[in-house]
Amino acid sequence: MTELPAADFYDFESLLTAREAAKLAQLRGFLAAEVAPHATDWWNDAEFPAHLLPQIAALGLAAPDRRHFSHLFTGLVVAEMTRADTSLATFFLVHHDLFVQALIDFGSEDQQDRLLADAVALRTTGAFALTEPDHGSDVAGGMATTARRVEDDAGTSWVLNGAKRWIGNGTFCDHMLLWARDAETGEVRGFILDASLPGVTRTRIEHKIALRTVQNADILLQDVRVADRDRFTGIGSFRDTNKLLRGSRISVAWQAVGQQLAAFDVARAYAVERLQFGRPLASFQLVQGQLVKMLGNATSSLAMMARIAALQDRGGDTDATMAQVALAKAHTTAAMRETVAMGRSILGGNGIVTDYRMAKIFADAEAIYTYEGSHEVNTLIAGRAVTGISAIV
Repeated sequence: MTELPAADFYDFESLLTAREAAKLAQLRGFLAAEVAPHATDWWNDAEFPAHLLPQIAALGLAAPDRRHFSHLFTGLVVAEMTRADTSLATFFLVHHDLFVQALIDFGSEDQQDRLLADAVALRTTGAFALTEPDHGSDVAGGMATTARRVEDDAGTSWVLNGAKRWIGNGTFCDHMLLWARDAETGEVRGFILDASLPGVTRTRIEHKIALRTVQNADILLQDVRVADRDRFTGIGSFRDTNKLLRGSRISVAWQAVGQQLAAFDVARAYAVERLQFGRPLASFQLVQGQLVKMLGNATSSLAMMARIAALQDRGGDTDATMAQVALAKAHTTAAMRETVAMGRSILGGNGIVTDYRMAKIFADAEAIYTYEGSHEVNTLIAGRAVTGISAIV
């Protein structure tokens, strides 16, 4: 049989340098050997493959912008990880794009000296503790977790009280970038929280239908004392973090690309191999129509994200704006939802059991659709930009 074309139908990967293409091929080899064969079992058992951390670190993909890779390469890394296992990609994003990048962007020299090398090498792991039980999209203005400044014989410290929810890596991480409202000034501040400190309680969130391998936690803070040296001095208010949050939103949009590529991979292989009425499913017009629509959704999403990457590479005043990123996240995740639903339909009854991978892909898409700003909130951010009128209260 003639070899079928790649899911990257317009060959966006040809825009990579030879070094980047070789590194992406190395990543694919690792994912094919060490992740793809086991990802469904990890997902079914809701277990995180901690044994892989040294191998992931050895790939040399942490903070890729520091290694002079393009933003297109950085995005394709996220897409490729997601294509193999959305949960593992989510761990990578939380640790590298949020915790490690926060150390790079906002950490003091002392904080970087103490923490950065181990975090980059995955000898320690990090989390991003922002969302609260009663505050998701409105957490910037409604944050209930407080930080009270204390001066005593030991010097300056902060006492944290409150709760966080949906904290990825939260059950096992060594440190968290934790957000709290300054009880005196009302400004939102960031802290490096040692997760083993007295007063920190971590409880795994159970009964999830998506990203089951990711260890999400509820975090309870009861009079947790944090030294002033662990306050992010580069963060004076929540507005200071726009660059960080914009970057993580871009990465999640790249996840939507990877999720669609995974759905297309599985659905096409199934349609070509599965016989019904004595013919391959792929020989039926309606099935071909669904596969082409899936490929079109994935390709348009990839094209949008390649343009975002080009804007990032230009930087400065021509860098991607938060509104452009919000539109990308809203559009790619909406396309993703349609794509995975078609993929599940092509597999029929087999599409609702994880044995055939599609059920896992279908379920994980719901998490991507929601986190890093819901579809609705990202739509309103873009809407505000194009109308000059805010519909967000």
